[in-house]
This record gives sequence, structure tokens and C-alpha cells, in this order.
Amino acid sequence: MACRNRQVLVVGVRTWRAWRKKAEDASLKSEAGVRAAYCEYGSELLGFAHNQLGDPQLAEEVVQEVFLRAWRASDSFDSKRGSLRTWLYSIARNAIVDAHRRREARPPMAHADQADQVTTAREVDPYDQLLARIELREALGRLSPDHQEVIIQVYFLGRTCADVADELGLAASSARSRLYHGLRELRGILDENGWLAP
Repeated sequence: MACRNRQVLVVGVRTWRAWRKKAEDASLKSEAGVRAAYCEYGSELLGFAHNQLGDPQLAEEVVQEVFLRAWRASDSFDSKRGSLRTWLYSIARNAIVDAHRRREARPPMAHADQADQVTTAREVDPYDQLLARIELREALGRLSPDHQEVIIQVYFLGRTCADVADELGLAASSARSRLYHGLRELRGILDENGWLAP
């Protein structure tokens, strides 16, 4: 019985080595080659990236980036200089460094509870709000009635362009066009007056 288990083990190891060699030899120039390399190394690269970054979503992005870069630079891979695994790990290290740099360049996003704290901590002066409303009403008054109506319906009453178009008997694209051009004109009027929203 022990001899049979050894035979199964030897055959299993040979099969695994042959499969691994096939994965090593797979050309990253083809979709099948990239797929084979991903099946072989994707999960360990994901673990490596997650350990380095501490963010599972960012780690998944890095692994996708690794295989994209490997596919694009498949001509530069030389199996005589190293294994495919080593080459992919070197690409992963570079992608992780790039991810760290991008993360440090952007300010961190606030969570919903932090955003609520910021808005409640910052008191808005009611006189500034009143002045902003008056300035906005005057600027809206300078628009054409068609533009003015669509802007008020969509932005102040919360309706959709499709609903406004149905009510006015217009095509939805016409309502969106009126909204776009009206907002552009409104922005120009507000900028001309030096308006700053509170």
C-alpha cells in the first residue's frame, strides 16, 4: 500500500511540475497565456499586494495592473534571466510603489460620519444664506424664461429632465439642452457678479 501511495505521489508531483513548467512557458502575448499566468500566480500576488497596501480593493487593482503591464511588456520577458513568477513580482513591487504614491498624493476621503461632523461643526451665517438667495434669484431673473423654468424644475424642485420635458411637451434631449445652456449662462452671470456661494 505504501508503494502505491508513493507512485501516486510521484505521478502527482510530475504532473504538477509539468503543469507549472507549462505555466512558466506560457506566452503572455496570448489571452490563454495571460489567463494561465493569472491562475498560477494571481492569488499569491493578491496576498502580496494586500500585505503591502492593507487595502483589499487597492490590492485587486494592483494585481490587475500587474497583469496588464506584463501583457504589454511581454516581449521584455526572458526566461533565461529569471522565472515568470520573479518577473511578475518585480512588476508587482513597482505597481505597489505607484499605488502608494497615488494614495499619498490624494487627500483621504472622509467617511459619512466625519462629513456630518464637519457640516455640523461649521455654522452657516443666515445672513450669508439670505444674500446668496437674493443674488441667485436676480441671476435667474436674467435668464430666458425657457432656461429659467428648466433650471428651477430640475435643481430646486428635484424633478428629472424627462418629467420636465413631458410636462412642457418637449423631447428629453431639448430639456437637457436647455438645462445645459441655462446653467452655463447662469454660471457666467454669477461669475460676472463675483458671487461666492456660502
